[in-house]
Amino acid sequence: MSAKQGWALAVLVLPVLLISIDMTVLGFAVPFLSEDLSPTSSQLLWIVDVYGFVLAGLLVTMGSLGDRFGRRRLLVIGSAAFAAASVLAAYAPTAETLIAARALLGLAGATLMPTTLGLMRNLFPDDRQRRFAIAVWASGFSAGAAAGPVIGGWLLEHFWWGSVFLMAAPVSLAVVLAAPLLLPESKNPSPGTLDLASVGLSFMAMFPFVYGIKTIAEHGLTWAAAAAILVGAVSAVWFVRRQARLEHPLIDVALFRLRRFSASLATNFTIVFAMISALFLLTQYLQLVLGFSPMEAGLLLLPGMAVSVVTGLIAVRLSERVGMVRTILGGLVFVIVGFAAMTFIGVDQGAVVVAVAYTLIGAGAGLAQTVTNDAILAAAPADRAGAASAISETAYELGGAMGVALLGSLATGIYRAELGEAPHAAAETLGEAVHVAAAMPAEAGDALLEAARTAFTDGVRTTSIVAAALVLIAAVAVGRALRAKAQD
Repeated sequence: MSAKQGWALAVLVLPVLLISIDMTVLGFAVPFLSEDLSPTSSQLLWIVDVYGFVLAGLLVTMGSLGDRFGRRRLLVIGSAAFAAASVLAAYAPTAETLIAARALLGLAGATLMPTTLGLMRNLFPDDRQRRFAIAVWASGFSAGAAAGPVIGGWLLEHFWWGSVFLMAAPVSLAVVLAAPLLLPESKNPSPGTLDLASVGLSFMAMFPFVYGIKTIAEHGLTWAAAAAILVGAVSAVWFVRRQARLEHPLIDVALFRLRRFSASLATNFTIVFAMISALFLLTQYLQLVLGFSPMEAGLLLLPGMAVSVVTGLIAVRLSERVGMVRTILGGLVFVIVGFAAMTFIGVDQGAVVVAVAYTLIGAGAGLAQTVTNDAILAAAPADRAGAASAISETAYELGGAMGVALLGSLATGIYRAELGEAPHAAAETLGEAVHVAAAMPAEAGDALLEAARTAFTDGVRTTSIVAAALVLIAAVAVGRALRAKAQD
């Protein structure tokens, strides 16, 4: 790898670092912004995951735009927009404004992921160099996730909650300045026209479904929720069929016929689905149930984030020695054991359990995702690098957002069911319960707080069981698919 390629890789890692930090620090800021903005439980979930849903909904579109109009150009535009949206989020005066700002961050973030991975596909045509570059790129995700809690914890102990968003602005501007100097432009020489109907259908497949899930979590099963889920499902089928007919589709559905490609996507989706939802719940558990400060909570999760960097870097060599299938399955086993361990947390103790469990999850994620990311990218033709990487990142972001929506909603449902007789505000979120208890007589407040912490802990334990089961199912399915491919 030349020196210029090394500097170019550093520029491509910066947006990944930025997005991973942005995703992990928010969970630590939830108790603080809850106190300041007083969001409902539904608004709180939207604040956390509207970013992921908008980003996932636009990744394929932006990947296709990068293939057509230039990946470097789109990276620069998106980085500038990300800086502006970060400032807006930092100074949001209401929950609604913060949700809107997070949606704009998702719009800008959608330009970053497919362009960085797409540029890498063309910058490193040599297979071995590309695998190493992807390992470094994936480690940027893990490094950002590791640094995010510590940086965010320090900021939250010294500044207001908006500072966790504001720190993204200078990193984004660094990409704007460095990218034109270090990155060669690349695009598809014969891209065809952008199908706007497919763009609309991709949104219609996602948002009604998510709205339905959130409505069920907050109000139970209703006709509106059922109708929304049905609209999302029909739109998804329509979208897939349309892609199969188009000469220049947003998603090349033929890629999904490749077992290695589809199995790798399923692996990434499932790991992130479980991991991001766990991070969302554990940051609140450590602060609001066990009473740790943001910095202390971040340090407890730091080993899990850090070990994923290490395992990501050794995953390439390991897969060359023991094979891709064994490396992926080994990683998934670590993840399963980690989630199983989290079922042993309690209301009065659980910090050590969380640290060990998240370290196992991080180790497994680093092993599996580095290998699957390379498999996804290697399967795609060079002129469809942006679209293929967009599919990969869509699975990643959609997995994270769906994890927060579904497992977060499950935890919320358990919390509300156990606190059915509590004051309405206390039954909304654990943060609100802390505030309500503080305003009550000591004995009554202590009883409410104990019940709220117990209910939240029960929700975390239950979602950990569900996450472990989902990853186990994925491991069995992916193992069969990849072994069948090896025998073909």
